Amino acid sequence: MITLTLAAAALAVWFYLVFAHGGFWLCRERDDVQSPSPAAWPSVTIVVPARNEAAGIAASISSLLGQDYPALSIVLVDDDSDDDTAAVAREAAAALGTADRLTIVTGHSLPAGWTGKLWAVKQGIEAAAATSPKYLLLTDADIVHAPDIVRWLVSHAEAQGLVLASLTAKWRCANLAERVHIPAFIFFFQMLYPFRWVNRPADKTAGAAGGCMLVRADALQAAGGIDVIRDALIDDCALATALKRQGAIWLGLTERVHSIRPYASWSDIRRMVARSAYAQLHYSPLRLIGTVAGMTLTYLVPPYLTLFATGWAQAFGIVAWLLMALVFQPTLRFYRMSPLWGLALPAITFLYVLYTLDSAYQYAAGRGGAWKGRAQAKASRST
Repeated sequence: MITLTLAAAALAVWFYLVFAHGGFWLCRERDDVQSPSPAAWPSVTIVVPARNEAAGIAASISSLLGQDYPALSIVLVDDDSDDDTAAVAREAAAALGTADRLTIVTGHSLPAGWTGKLWAVKQGIEAAAATSPKYLLLTDADIVHAPDIVRWLVSHAEAQGLVLASLTAKWRCANLAERVHIPAFIFFFQMLYPFRWVNRPADKTAGAAGGCMLVRADALQAAGGIDVIRDALIDDCALATALKRQGAIWLGLTERVHSIRPYASWSDIRRMVARSAYAQLHYSPLRLIGTVAGMTLTYLVPPYLTLFATGWAQAFGIVAWLLMALVFQPTLRFYRMSPLWGLALPAITFLYVLYTLDSAYQYAAGRGGAWKGRAQAKASRST
């Protein structure tokens, strides 16, 4: 009886996810519709926080300086780098003959209560204020943009009256570790923040992707500035929540914005996930227990029942596992991967469960939110 109840519960969860959870798995919210151009192009300042990003900063800065946009400047904040990040960025701008459009700010010491990235972003926004831009494009130093992306974002924001327009960068998916983890990461992100709900003004769901966020400067100021999320590890979604109180926001997938950061090993992926997984649960042991139980029921029970149960319990497990594989297909197609990876989603999810537990462990050990030498979750302990 218990086995059949678990089987029925798992199947019910998948029916809900397929038919009633915002169609998150369809991957339909994309930048494939062109909005009309505004009568006049508003000014945009791009803010790039960078800490030890010498390996990729030239490609990122070059893609930004190569934008087909008439009113654009860039502020790069060198966040206490001990490599040649700033020098490489200058060389890239000089090589393109656009050194006058790049301002490099040397970051100040990190104050208590701030994460490193957001402190750098704040300094970049303060530097950008000198040109009074209508929009700020907040991006990362490992992101490469197609030449028309700023035009597309501004056109979309102006046409839809948005205070935030964000595109989820397409991550590198080359080696085995990346192929195992990255499509599932994007799938889980869409499940946590169904894009259709995010893009619906009346819905409270708010999400964004930190690699590419066009923000209306006056809306950010009205929300209290970047200070209101100063200790957030999941800063993009925290910013989306603050800005959605000011107006409509939009989030979608794209093939034109790419993350070039490599994850060479499985441990690199584990650290990336563990950095913020427990923060997603608001550092709550009860939420951790509930999340592990929920992921076990949703993703691990169906294959177990398929392989070891009999009768209706086995039948329910088979249907749930097939639904699971089905809803993963659009994300797999987006990353040009074999449909057979859909059957592996339970095993991949098990890895993410382990990473989530590791995230809680790292937090308890005082190493939560570790990123480039900073254990940033300690900023959130007192909040």
